[in-house]
Amino acid sequence: MKPRAARFFLVPCFLLLSLVVGSQSLAQGRAAATSRPPLKVFVSVDMEGIWGVVHSNQCSSDSPEYQLARKWMVQDTNAVVQGLFEAGATEVVVNDSHGSMRNIIASELDPRAMLISGSPKPLSMMEGIDSSFAACIFIGYHAKAGSAPAILDHTISGAAIYSIKINGVEMPELGINAAIAGYFNVPVVMLTGDTETCRQAQELLGQSLVVVPVKEAVNRLAARNYGRDRVLAELRDGARKALNSLKNIQVFKLQPPCQFEINLQNSQQAELGVLIPGVRRPAPRTLTFTSQDYLEGFKLMRALIALAGVS
Repeated sequence: MKPRAARFFLVPCFLLLSLVVGSQSLAQGRAAATSRPPLKVFVSVDMEGIWGVVHSNQCSSDSPEYQLARKWMVQDTNAVVQGLFEAGATEVVVNDSHGSMRNIIASELDPRAMLISGSPKPLSMMEGIDSSFAACIFIGYHAKAGSAPAILDHTISGAAIYSIKINGVEMPELGINAAIAGYFNVPVVMLTGDTETCRQAQELLGQSLVVVPVKEAVNRLAARNYGRDRVLAELRDGARKALNSLKNIQVFKLQPPCQFEINLQNSQQAELGVLIPGVRRPAPRTLTFTSQDYLEGFKLMRALIALAGVS
């Protein structure tokens, strides 16, 4: 073959080879992307621990202050959701976990997140979690009943519950819910709220837990709220850090049999609960029972609290 003819022959061959190699590389890249394991994150959002919230009026739909608190709630949540996706989350499920559970303004939530709203829900504040999730996050949580100083401290129902103990340990809502996550082998990696709630969370769930305090309580109905821009940035950064530290955070599990002790505000609130088989009343305002399955025990506990509310 003549040199000039050879050049004309080699050029299209080289181009064809480049296209083949490029196509193979692109296909391999797509395969690698699609083979990446899903990184699902479950987010439970309460309201008392949201930035700016210091009074129960702000958490009630009957108050004119409620609408502004709802906006703060979705803003805190969006900051966390943004950090999660920046850290590699492939799916984020947000469960509205306060009161009627219809608080988060759905149209203002980051559209990449799925929202679970409304009540009642079988798992309440933890509705939607299962073993497919890699991590769990609590936003806007509050301290257990009897804490001080702490904004709007209570445990599930301020009107009914004095304290709840499981296996002899007094539990805040964050502990009760973390044990549900643990039931499905999902670690709680981050919590936000006031400084006392953050302290209780690390004391119970471990120092590796990422906490983002958004305010410091002066008393039950007053707080020093940190700068808004600072808080939103720390929520986003905290979410990134939490997801990147996933391997260092232990799952919180309660070993069966689980012994539940519900201490009510008054003795009348125990009258209906004691009618349920397996429930004992060792003291006038105390109900106890034992469950081999934590989730079943949790549901019975919620039923007893509901009965206390109508006694």
